[in-house]
Amino acid sequence: MDLKIFQMLDLINSRLANIEKNIARIDEKMDFSIAIQRNHLLRVKNGEEIDDAMILYGRPYNDLSPSKAYDIFQNPDMDFILLDVSSKTTVGLPNIEGSVHIPIEDLEKRYSEIPSKITPIMIVSENGLGSIIACELLIKKGYFNVNNVSGGHEYWPGHRKEKTIDVA
Repeated sequence: MDLKIFQMLDLINSRLANIEKNIARIDEKMDFSIAIQRNHLLRVKNGEEIDDAMILYGRPYNDLSPSKAYDIFQNPDMDFILLDVSSKTTVGLPNIEGSVHIPIEDLEKRYSEIPSKITPIMIVSENGLGSIIACELLIKKGYFNVNNVSGGHEYWPGHRKEKTIDVA
């Protein structure tokens, strides 16, 4: 009889442990959801544009077209950080003057080198995929106003060279 009581207590303890884990997961999701809402409110307060998908789908970062990001980059009155997360193994990419370069594979350890959690951050990578991963990581680390530069370096307007036409 005593054995059955101990087995029942073990079963109850096991179920309680599972309930505690589920509550911890729910807390984590709620905290993340609240952080996203704060992110959206901060953008609205600052008069920034946020796309409908951010609100409707709870996406925590904004996608910027390369031309929109370049316009911000060219505006001396805009306060922002341009973060290049291109991989260490990528060769031949032109450097974007004034950008902070932290390779995506180092970002988890070096994100604290980004000087401000509230200054707008535009993130570019070699092809646009690394910048999406970086956006999600920085949001989880408490950064607000994170923006993915769609397409990466390939579409950055500052890299395009004017084509010259030879007239014979």
